Amino acid sequence: MPQFPAFIPSPSESVWQLGPFPLRAYALCILTGIFLAVWLGNRRFISRGGLDGQVADIAMWAVPFGVIGGRIYHVLTDWEIYFSEGGKGFIGALRIWEGGLGIWGAIALGGVGAWIGAKRQGVAFAPFADSIAPGIAFAQAIGRFGNWFNQELFGRPTTLPWGLEIDIANRPTNFTQFETFHPTFLYEAIACTIIGLVLIRSDKRYVMGHGRVFALYASMYCVARGLIETMRIDDARLILGIRLNVFTALIIGAGALLYLVRSSEKNPGREIMSRGKLVLKSTEPGTTQETTELTEPVFAPESQPPTPRSNQPGRRRKT
Repeated sequence: MPQFPAFIPSPSESVWQLGPFPLRAYALCILTGIFLAVWLGNRRFISRGGLDGQVADIAMWAVPFGVIGGRIYHVLTDWEIYFSEGGKGFIGALRIWEGGLGIWGAIALGGVGAWIGAKRQGVAFAPFADSIAPGIAFAQAIGRFGNWFNQELFGRPTTLPWGLEIDIANRPTNFTQFETFHPTFLYEAIACTIIGLVLIRSDKRYVMGHGRVFALYASMYCVARGLIETMRIDDARLILGIRLNVFTALIIGAGALLYLVRSSEKNPGREIMSRGKLVLKSTEPGTTQETTELTEPVFAPESQPPTPRSNQPGRRRKT
């Protein structure tokens, strides 16, 4: 019978040469996640009353902003890697393909880009955020495999059968004697997949709107990330003895949970949209109010305005 290793092997290569062009696994994982998020977000946005292609148009703003924000957060929180004596320098800070994106910066600045894109398209932002949230979770799950290819951001040493084998060149200085480590990339990928599925299920069951799907994503991810972060052994900045990412997760998670509760009380139900624009603020009985954004009659995306009865053929107009 074939013998299987009692650990998860790390890829021997993370870059392949396609002629003169390097094909990097990290970049492929990020791009695959982005395409999945846009595809799923587009389907969900259409089901909420948006138009096909509006999510992709907004993504043209959100993705570059998110990548830049993620890189800025990474460089600012790990500035010693680039700007200390013997560091990689300013050019190294620009080499995003070598890895290093901070999710908090990506979400924050990516959200700004999405808001700009939605504003330019005249699209309601909260329904867009709710539509894209599960896709973001799935995209993160795929993106974490880029860390696997780069042999980075793993956890403490372990002898568990799913321990991750790390080449000695990629082990921290104080851990060179250990061969296998907790595969935190896999833990987070599994957690993000579960979060995405929970968001889709919860949205269908509870008819969530007004940004609450995104808030639920943020609160759930913060819990998962905070727990997984405590397992990592890479160098990290500390605040009050707590890793920076854990501290950030606590703050953002608490804020998202507070918004989730307050929004449910203030704006129950879900918005109604037509062509990506708000029509009604809520589907909850007794709370439906027309928005001030409605400037034209509302018809289904593929339908035409009904013909007035007085102008229909075969009917005489009463005088």
